[in-house]
Amino acid sequence: MTPRRNRVDPFGDLHAVPHRGRFTGNRGCLVDDAGTVVRHHRGDLWITCVTAFRGRRVGLARPGRWTPVFFMDDAVALAAGHRPCGECRYAAYRSYRDAVADAVGHPVRAEELNKRLRAERLRSGRGLARAADRRTWTAPAREVPDGAVVVLDGVARLVRGERLLAFSFTGWCDPVPRSAQELVVLTPPTSVLALRGGFHPELHPSAAGD
Repeated sequence: MTPRRNRVDPFGDLHAVPHRGRFTGNRGCLVDDAGTVVRHHRGDLWITCVTAFRGRRVGLARPGRWTPVFFMDDAVALAAGHRPCGECRYAAYRSYRDAVADAVGHPVRAEELNKRLRAERLRSGRGLARAADRRTWTAPAREVPDGAVVVLDGVARLVRGERLLAFSFTGWCDPVPRSAQELVVLTPPTSVLALRGGFHPELHPSAAGD
């Protein structure tokens, strides 16, 4: 069976590849009445969910309903602009939310997180956004935490200690040293605050390296 175009890369783009990944998620209804993917997102609720929860089953291309998308791991989902779901991933959501709250100095609710991430992930609100529409930002290399994704020579790379690992749908690979003084960061600033504040992303086993 031909894979559906619902696998997400760190830039947030959708691909049709066999590898589904550790998590599913939601960014609104992405399909037309025929079930064909016609948009990048709809709405501001971009969440990351477990693939099985209380026996619920969700159609992969239901017109008028949210469309499941899939992520290799949390680092990819965060880089793409998603956050943990407050229902099926409550403990992860609470850890993420509380880390952001500690960083900004006041309690935050899901609505504020959604608003912050909306402003941080795309240059345009167009439903057919592409990687070129992604916002990036720069930070000193020493301030970019493990679990964040940066862009080096056009390649999305995971920060792991003193190494940067390249993204592929089969895992993190091709390590290079984290030698730059400044890094171009793809993961939105709010999610970087969460990572700095103690949120521990669930990563693909390949992130452990050799």
